[in-house]
Amino acid sequence: MTAALRFKTAIVLLLAAGLAGTASVRAGDWPMWGRTPARNFYSPEKGAPAEFDPGRCRPDSEEVDPATTRNLRWVVRLGSQTYGNPTVAGGRVFVGTNNEAPRDPRVRGDRGIVLCLDAKTGALQWQLVVPKLAAGRALDWELLGICSSPTVDGDRVYLVTSRCEVMCLDVHGQADGNQGMRAEGRYFAGPGHPPLEVTARDADILWVFDMRKELGVQPHNMTSSSVLVLPDCVVATTSNGVDEQHEKIPAPDAPALILLDKETGRLRAREASGISRRTFHCNWSSPAFGVVAGRPTIIFGGGDGFCHGFDPVPARDARGRPVLRERWRYDCVPPQYKTRDGHPIEYPDAEGPSEIVATPVLYRDRVYVAIGQDPERGEGAGNLSCFDATGTGDLTGRGRVWNDPGLKRSLSTVAIDPATGLLFTADFSGYVYCFDAATGKRHWRYDMLAHVWGSPLVADGKVFLGDEDGDFVILPARKDFDPDRDPPLFETLFPEPIYSSAVLADGVLYVATHTHLYAIGPRRSEKNARRK
Repeated sequence: MTAALRFKTAIVLLLAAGLAGTASVRAGDWPMWGRTPARNFYSPEKGAPAEFDPGRCRPDSEEVDPATTRNLRWVVRLGSQTYGNPTVAGGRVFVGTNNEAPRDPRVRGDRGIVLCLDAKTGALQWQLVVPKLAAGRALDWELLGICSSPTVDGDRVYLVTSRCEVMCLDVHGQADGNQGMRAEGRYFAGPGHPPLEVTARDADILWVFDMRKELGVQPHNMTSSSVLVLPDCVVATTSNGVDEQHEKIPAPDAPALILLDKETGRLRAREASGISRRTFHCNWSSPAFGVVAGRPTIIFGGGDGFCHGFDPVPARDARGRPVLRERWRYDCVPPQYKTRDGHPIEYPDAEGPSEIVATPVLYRDRVYVAIGQDPERGEGAGNLSCFDATGTGDLTGRGRVWNDPGLKRSLSTVAIDPATGLLFTADFSGYVYCFDAATGKRHWRYDMLAHVWGSPLVADGKVFLGDEDGDFVILPARKDFDPDRDPPLFETLFPEPIYSSAVLADGVLYVATHTHLYAIGPRRSEKNARRK
């Protein structure tokens, strides 16, 4: 059986089980960015924590004093910068950060780190250490750590590293023996350094695919996205982008999206639609997946401002290379952002075009996604698009359902509540919005009064979101909420900025600030006491 036939068979079985692109995850888990392949930032769980106190650090310390907290299960120290949200599966929590709070005395200096923690206690099970690229901030910005939110699939964890690699890890780490590459010590130490001794507290790397070496990719500043895991393959964003001077694309023929074999990491196919040649800045959006009009479809927000739909079964191009066939594309940049007085508006003009940094969300055959730019570019004109993804070809005109150019640039992935059909999102300027997902009618706008980098989480009739000032709010997920009249359901202040997105898993709300990860919910002893 060929690889393409195996994949088609796996997709058919997935469809027969009614699982593709829906809640194909274990109840209580949040195993990937957006919880399911459709990437909707929604959880069906009930009883989400509604109020808490994150506490204060002990004097002259960065350790949170438990006596000052309320409704907090545990809190652990991360590094000094944390951007990706945690993922939770099988009783483990995975989170990327940097090495500014070293957990291993052998590992010093700037490194990317992924921690695997016990979900019950926050205790460290193992960590992955990723050395920095020697090329410096142009390719691997100092102290950013690992920005990818890991994806858990069974006993494997997939992510992209700051070294422009797609990596597969054993969820058990080295505790059950070395199952993979058997050269982890050399990898952890980095080129030119003697290998480290591998211990039971280290990650077990099963395979690594180097996108720079294999595909000529040149990432810009940071390789950042979350991979998509399908029945027998992994879909990953390459982060191919502009050079350090922001003048040209050094690798215009390198793909923006690739398909790898899930078991071996071997290249299965590459995107060949010319996204890199049209890229404004970089490709950082994460791919989504779902079945649209009976067709399995990979959905990708490109660095060219278009949202693309690909057939997940590889085809052959004129050169005989396996490629991802583009089914459709939709231009998410309004025409008025492209020209002014008959002249092109140059990127990154505040009123000009933008790429897609947020992740597209598939909901009832429609795709929802906003445009935005690197936060260093500041605020500017944005647009939230909703289009019908059932067609083929250029859907820009005929596929449009609604759009709202009243938003500013956005990094946020939308959240849609299936019970009400309400859509919630945020823009970088700090506004949280509630729309009717079907019609685009805007119901309200709430001002966070600070920049928002993360995505709103919708669960249990509530909206959860943090901002750059460390403010965290819980808003009612209702269309009749009036921000000018009604206060938030709950509001608190964390001691550090929040650049990631909250997630809910097995009744626990996880919030990662720049420096700490909080597991919010009653301590297990408190839960047991209430049951008695």
